[in-house]
This record gives sequence, C-alpha cells and structure tokens, in this order.
Amino acid sequence: MNVQVRPEPVSLSSTTRTGGNDDRLRNRDLLPAAMQDWTWYDYLSFWMSDVHSVGGYVTAGNLFMLGLPAGLVFAALLAGVLIVNALCNLVAVPSQRTGTPFPVVCRMSFGVLGANIPALIRGVIAVCWYGIQTWLASNALVVLALRLAPGMTPWAQAERHGMLGLSAVGWGAFGLLWLVQAAIFWRGIETIRRFIELAGPAVYAVMIALDVYLLHRVGWRHFSFHVTDGGAPLHGRALVWASVNAVALVVSYFSGPMLNFGDFARYGRSAADIRRGNFWGLPFNFVGFSALTVCTIALTAPAFGHVMTDPVETVAHIDSLSAVVFGMLTFIIATAGINIVANFVSASFDFSNLSPRHINLRRGGMIAAIGSMAIMPWKLYGSPQVMHLTLDVLATFIGPLFGILVCDYYIVRRCRVDVDALYTTSPQGRYWYRNGVNPAAVLSLLAAVVAGGASVFVPALSALSGFAWFTGCLTGGLCYIAFMRRADPLS
Repeated sequence: MNVQVRPEPVSLSSTTRTGGNDDRLRNRDLLPAAMQDWTWYDYLSFWMSDVHSVGGYVTAGNLFMLGLPAGLVFAALLAGVLIVNALCNLVAVPSQRTGTPFPVVCRMSFGVLGANIPALIRGVIAVCWYGIQTWLASNALVVLALRLAPGMTPWAQAERHGMLGLSAVGWGAFGLLWLVQAAIFWRGIETIRRFIELAGPAVYAVMIALDVYLLHRVGWRHFSFHVTDGGAPLHGRALVWASVNAVALVVSYFSGPMLNFGDFARYGRSAADIRRGNFWGLPFNFVGFSALTVCTIALTAPAFGHVMTDPVETVAHIDSLSAVVFGMLTFIIATAGINIVANFVSASFDFSNLSPRHINLRRGGMIAAIGSMAIMPWKLYGSPQVMHLTLDVLATFIGPLFGILVCDYYIVRRCRVDVDALYTTSPQGRYWYRNGVNPAAVLSLLAAVVAGGASVFVPALSALSGFAWFTGCLTGGLCYIAFMRRADPLS
C-alpha cells in the first residue's frame, strides 16, 4: 500500500482523479485542491474578518467587564489567542498536505463512511452559527433602517408586526443579508477570498475613526482603561478563577473557526505561509483589535452616560448620519465576511460529503442557508442565559471532533496519510473499517460528548461549563488513542 510521508502537499494518483475509485466519496469539491496559492496575507485576512465582527467586539469587550484589571485581561487575551494559534497550526497540516477539507481528513479517523458522522455534526453547528451571525449582523441593518426611516419603528416591534418572534423589519433585514451572503458564496472561493481581504481592514479604519470621534467629544482627561460593570473588584481565588475563565472564553470563541480552518488551509501555498498568516492574524491582530475595543468601550461612558459593549449601539449614538451609515455598513460587511468563511463554506463541504454524487459545494451551501432560517437563530441567542447555553452545547461537540482529528493524525498515524485510500470503499483500503466506520472514533466521540455535556447540564459541575471544549477535546483525544492502541490497526 502506498503510504505517503512527505512535508510537501500530496496528490492523488491519476486513477483516483479520473474516477477509478468509489464515486460515493468524491466530487470536484472534495478532491484535493487543484491550486494551492493562498499566501500568508490571505490567512491574515481570514482572521481579521473573524475577529473584526460584532461577535468579536462583544466577546473582547465583555472580558473587560469581569472585574479584572486591564493588564490582566490583556494577559488572558494573549494567553488564549496563543493557544488558538498553536491549535490552528496543528489542524492545518493534514489539510494543507493533502489539499482536502475537514470531512475528507476525518475519513482517516472515522472511516471513509463514518466520516459522515463528524461531517453532519459540524454541518449542523455551522448552520447554527451561520444563522446566529446573520441575525446579529441584521440587527445593525435594522438600526440603520430606523435611523434613515423613523416611520418604520412600529414595524420593528415583533409584538405588533412580527412572526415567529421576529419583527417585519427584522425579517426584511435578515432576508436581505441572507441573499447577499448567498450571492457572494455562489460566485466561488476566489470571490470569497477577495471579499475578506477588504472586509477585515475596513473595520480597523472605522474603529480608529470612532475612537478619534469619541476622544474629540469627551477629551483626554476622561479616558481610562479601567472598564467595569460597577461591581466590586475581584481578589484572591476569584481573581485567578476569572482570569482562567477569560482564557477559556477566548479559546471557546475561536473553537468553530479552529475546527473549520482545514477547509482553508487546503489552499495554502505552504505550511510556513499558514503559520505566518496565523501569527499576524491571531496574537498580533486580536490583541490590537482588543485594545481598540476597550478604548471605544471606555469612552462610551463619558460620551453617552453608560458603558456600551455593543458596537451597533455605540455607532447608533453618533450624531452624524453619514458616519452612522458608514459604520453600520462596515460592521455588517465584516460580520458577513467571517460568516461566509467560517460557517457557509464549511457547512457546504460537510453536506457535500454526505452525498457527493448529488450535493456539490453550491447545493450544500444552499442547504446550510435554508437551515439557518429554520433554526430561528434569534431564539438561540435571544438572552444571555440562552446564549451561554448555546455556546456551551456547541463546544461540547466541537471539542471532541478537534481532539480526535489531531490525535489521529499526529499520534496514531504519525503524520502518515494514504490519499488514494481516502476515496475508496475497498475493504483493502487503509481507512476501511468494519462497514466503513471506525468504532474507536465513534465510541471516543460518545464518551467525550457525555463528559463535556455533564459540565453543562449537571448542576454540581456548572462551574466547569465554560470548559466544555477542553473537556471534550481531551476526553475524545485520549479515548481515541487508547482504543486505537488496543485495536493496533497500524502494526
């Protein structure tokens, strides 16, 4: 059997590319990437789009409301994002070397047919996030619409003119963004690539302009990095625990993009380009954006009378209508950018993997888009309690998939991969297990989900709910190593 162990990208044999193996496992989108030409700047843009969103702003801003000193918050941000940076570099390697997306890489650990299990799980998670991010961005569009046409205010009230918990204006904004994002996706990966190269940097310009405006309005003497919710400052064990939770929150926020990163690492020109782009896009960019975020939040109290952690609310209070329009559109574009990248594309690969003969990347994307409306994301993120529950439940499933994938490639396989075997259902294939499904991976996933879910749903373990990703990742990875060593498939 041809087992390839090379640092450079590997390619399929001519037989595989021309359809010599099982077409239940292949279509043009699932085969190794024909071109690997993404440079470090493309990955910097990827992370800029991810960080420079409404969700990224709110996440970073809320850390400064935990009662921690600003210096400690920045230390937690840096520690968390360094962990994310290292994990993304790990998950990128198998996809970059093989040129394949996440569901195809999962065929190594779950089996060529069993990979549909992680694909379906990740696809559902991506649909949830796609709907949530679309709804969050649509709220900015609603605010903008009411600023331009105040007469529409009654139609923005769900109890008077609404359906399924969303107002008529809300439905219009959600539908418009839904169509715009679908149109960008429909034009292909190169259009998406150019879109994110513009979206991320644009937010920096808006943030700097917003800070200059607020400083001009209140003056330097009112500026301070000390931002709290008014509660008592933390000390001792409470301070340490809050700091650890802040680090975990950063990792959990990026857990989705981390798992999805292989879908874009497959286009990387080299592993060095990916590592360089990740460094500038994660530690450097995230801390810089967080500094701008806390400056903006700190200035909202003297400027508007109370602390605002939502950039949409902050921009809406600006006196200049043109500034409001420009600011809102920029945040909408940036949020749409990461939504397309982190959720739309990944869900498309997942659904395509379920039935490659009938579902290509575009059809998979449309399934994801329709699903994002069906889940009614405003109900998943409509209150702080529901929001935290949603994040914890999603992390419970994301962590195990990440742990199994990484442990399989680096520890069990020792970086060996037979690319041809990823596309065959032959019983002699390296990744054909019993009925095409690796029971070790399935059992590890179940054990990890139970372990992570216990911290979310068992009241006695509620203090650990913020660590569901870590619990699932470690449990899934360790169980998988133990089960595979007992089976000893590579001896």
